[in-house]
Amino acid sequence: MAKIKFCGAAQTVTGSSHLLTLDDGTNILLDCGLYQGYEDKYENFNREWMYDPASIDYMILSHAHIDHSGRIPKLCKDGFEGDIICTSATRDLAAIMLLDSAFIQEKDVIYENKSRERRGLKPVDPLYTGIDARNCMDQFIGIGYNRWYKIREDIAVRFRDSGHILGSASVTLRITMPGGYDKFIAFTGDIGRPDRPILRDPQPLDDVDYLICESTYGGKEHGGAPNNRQQLLEVIQRTCVDDKGKLIIPAFSVGRTQEIVYMLDQLENEKKLPKIPVFVDSPLAVNATDIFTMHPECFDEEIVEYMDHDPNPFGFNNLKYVRSVEQSKAINNLKGPAIIISASGMMTAGRVKHHLANNIENPANCVLVVGYCSPGTLGGRLRDGDEEVRIYGNFYKVKARVEILDSFSAHGDQPEMLAYLDNLNRHKLKNLFLVHGELDRQELFKQALEEKKFRNIEIPHFGQTYNLELS
Repeated sequence: MAKIKFCGAAQTVTGSSHLLTLDDGTNILLDCGLYQGYEDKYENFNREWMYDPASIDYMILSHAHIDHSGRIPKLCKDGFEGDIICTSATRDLAAIMLLDSAFIQEKDVIYENKSRERRGLKPVDPLYTGIDARNCMDQFIGIGYNRWYKIREDIAVRFRDSGHILGSASVTLRITMPGGYDKFIAFTGDIGRPDRPILRDPQPLDDVDYLICESTYGGKEHGGAPNNRQQLLEVIQRTCVDDKGKLIIPAFSVGRTQEIVYMLDQLENEKKLPKIPVFVDSPLAVNATDIFTMHPECFDEEIVEYMDHDPNPFGFNNLKYVRSVEQSKAINNLKGPAIIISASGMMTAGRVKHHLANNIENPANCVLVVGYCSPGTLGGRLRDGDEEVRIYGNFYKVKARVEILDSFSAHGDQPEMLAYLDNLNRHKLKNLFLVHGELDRQELFKQALEEKKFRNIEIPHFGQTYNLELS
């Protein structure tokens, strides 16, 4: 009997990984994400496997975000030799994101080993190195949207644009049984939002027998159009014009940064953006922006029409992309108002931590949170209103204003997720598994789905296995 084992993002948001084992023993891994957070029960998640990597036959990647892709170099280093199948844009983004992740692994282990040495503990190795990240790219296969790609004669995969980040996709597996009939198993990946700038709207799934569905914003509404430039402009006005302060925007290097820059570009063309310096301080974001321009197949009609008048939607006069460490440090010495967009979005790593340390105790400044932050992360604590936070071992009073704009989220809220799923045949769908969400959010989403006549909804716990009837 076929079965599915939930090896990550089960009753939590990060570390996406789900193992599908077919009747003949074939193992297909859906995502292989890095856990990003501080829950005790996941302390060893990134270093340990719930399966033998060498036993995996195929890996399918929904999108390039590190919480979905970040353990792939370790998977390959530890024995996986099969194909990694994803969209073409996801392959290109994964190439730079996994190298960046390897750099962080190597850097973090230096600090960790200094601490371990003081405590008399043995040193540890990084999860993987830059060499491991480069080597795993040999196993990637990039394919286009909306076409069936045969993994083998009786198994095919199809990607549909999920509108979450560049290249993101839902995954549908078509499994042809010995009797000649087909069974369908789907994974939504992360469901994006309709009417967002740059990317196309999420494309709905066809009817399936089993569905693994994200649930990040179960029970919540974002409260506003996701392309609402006016909200951003108002924050800029209050911070940079009225208070003459700095606006710090912690943003994921892929997706969120390009979306914000595109909005600023529009405001600049509309002559609404104040004449102040704008910095994108993230080497990864700089490289990712170059990849965005290489994949217009992912763009919606709005930005295509916009580019008829402005061929570069990710650049304007006062915008500077920062690569070097020296340039990044120089921003901290800048007097007067400025906008600083820097990674990481959850504020767990990257250059944004330096900018926060230098600016968070100034009441003229503002930290603009534009997306989900896991509980316990620096971003999560700022979202929760903590009056004091720890950065690089030092404590800082939060005197800067903290504003939250969830309308920038790349995840659909509950009404948007329900709309995305609404076309599915409830009678054909045998089970719906909710993943990628905190338990309280999942329970609310399950209730909303049941009100929409969905049945047999499961909320798997970490490591739980379910049997699938494919015969």
